[in-house]
Formats: sequence, structure tokens, C-alpha cells
Amino acid sequence: QVQLVESGGGLVQAGGSLRLSCAASGSIFKINDMGWYRQAPGKQRELVAAITRGDSTNYKDSVKGRFTISRDNAKNTVSLQMNSLKPEDTAVYYCNAQIITTMLYTGNYWGQGTQVTVSS
Repeated sequence: QVQLVESGGGLVQAGGSLRLSCAASGSIFKINDMGWYRQAPGKQRELVAAITRGDSTNYKDSVKGRFTISRDNAKNTVSLQMNSLKPEDTAVYYCNAQIITTMLYTGNYWGQGTQVTVSS
């Protein structure tokens, strides 16, 4: 059993900052890629930022220079520092991880989502 638990969402004014965190727990052997996705009302879920086990990163163009993804392999965590937030960043943010379990099953796991609301 593997779980991803997110924290850190909330309401912030435009220009403000939030930090999202996600902790993976359970029967984990190894975590490969990790990332953050978001889904706004009426829109498809989209990739915001991703990070490999070796710390290579990839960002959605609209968040480059404002968001920073990081991870701690020893703690099985991934974080997203979001600065200069804009109303269009409002969405439910989901943590994602590609995890190899102790039974050597490889799966794509999701957190429950955390709401980020940016007011203008």
C-alpha cells in the first residue's frame, strides 16, 4: 500500500507565495519521477512541474521563473514553491509519483489534491 499526502494549499492574494509539500509512505522500494499537476474547473489536468530522481526538472512555460520543484529522496517528499502567484494559477494541485513498491510493482500514484486559490 502506497499513499501520497499533500499539504500547503490555501487562499493567497495575487503576487503572494505558497509552498506545497507531498510525502509518500508505505511499501516503497524506490521513487523515480515525481511531479505536480493541476486541474482548474472545466479544464483538463495539466503538468505544472516534474523532477527526476537525479533532480532534473521540467516546468510548464507559464510557471517558469515563478515555481520551483524540489525533492528529498531520503524522506520520499516533493515540494513546490510557488511565488508571484496569479489568479490563473487557481486550481486543485495534485502530487504524482512513479513508485516501485517492495513487491517490485511499478505504478503511477496520485495524492488527493490540495486547493490553491489566488485572488486578484
